Amino acid sequence: MFIIGLGTTTPPRRYPQRESWEALQNWSQFPQLQPRSQALLKKVLCGDNGIDARHLALDPLTEAFDQTPDALQARFTRHAPALAAEAARRALKDADCPPAAIDAVLISTCTGYLCPGLTSYVSELLGLRENVFALDLVGQGCGAALPNLRAGEALLAAGRAKRVLSICVEVCSAAFFIDDDPGVLISACLFADGAGAAVLSNEPLPARRRVKWKYSDSRLVPAERDTLRFGHSNGRLRNILLPQVPQVASEIAGELLSGSLAAAGVQREQITGWVLHTGGRDVILALRKKLKLSADDVRHSSAVLREYGNLSSPTVYFVLERALADTVPDGLWWLSAFGAGFSCHGAFLEIGAA
Repeated sequence: MFIIGLGTTTPPRRYPQRESWEALQNWSQFPQLQPRSQALLKKVLCGDNGIDARHLALDPLTEAFDQTPDALQARFTRHAPALAAEAARRALKDADCPPAAIDAVLISTCTGYLCPGLTSYVSELLGLRENVFALDLVGQGCGAALPNLRAGEALLAAGRAKRVLSICVEVCSAAFFIDDDPGVLISACLFADGAGAAVLSNEPLPARRRVKWKYSDSRLVPAERDTLRFGHSNGRLRNILLPQVPQVASEIAGELLSGSLAAAGVQREQITGWVLHTGGRDVILALRKKLKLSADDVRHSSAVLREYGNLSSPTVYFVLERALADTVPDGLWWLSAFGAGFSCHGAFLEIGAA
């Protein structure tokens, strides 16, 4: 399988972290928060947490304080199809692929629910064929991009499709609310909105840098399920985010990489590029320590985190797009993402000249 086109997008409004802190201070219910909650919000939003600003589907920013279930669902319904479709348009343009050539569309999300699913709305917005195979994937959290891509690989390998459109979209602001739970507070300060898409094919494009999917594997650790997942509270999604996420993520990511190197017959020294989910500043630092990576190795993940925040499942599309546009050497790249479950996924990509 080859990734022959990439596209990413975010909502137009970009909010610096300090602006979010100022809005919180002016919120009528802010004084009702415990002092430790107020201090935590200030620390994350005003300190060095690796994020300068985030794109959010909020206009104005004070929409974040309308936290009723109906308002949150309306936010997802309005923005998720539009973001997914725009990322897909950009991927199709990058691949020089007309919508009619798409045989299957796979969409992953975890921040909202629609029935019929997002594939119904996005297929209509893009003008995909009526007989397109449409599959909605839910509940995989930040790591969803790789299972999505693996599903596309399976369709291509089985001869069920010649072109597959892979999309991840998250409207994390549709799962924001504020209370005194530290995980809820940190989530509201880190996560952002956006979408990423890729066009997949068994044939590379001529005269283009090749991105070949070589090997993939996953790890699922249910014993750590409560470390990072969604729950529900008063009809709203509640992000459960425990302090040990960086440690757990780095440990499982290290085990997955070691196993994949052995299974694929690859030497660590052969890896020339790293495309990693951002998570957050502390997650990146933990990954660097566990995987023995330099700041330069993770510069694209760090840059995406700094400019966009944690975009959840679309993140690796943003990082891969940035790495391909830079001077990262050809060869084997390690693509990896992790999230709810606790799950971790990885793949070797072979990058080469046309």
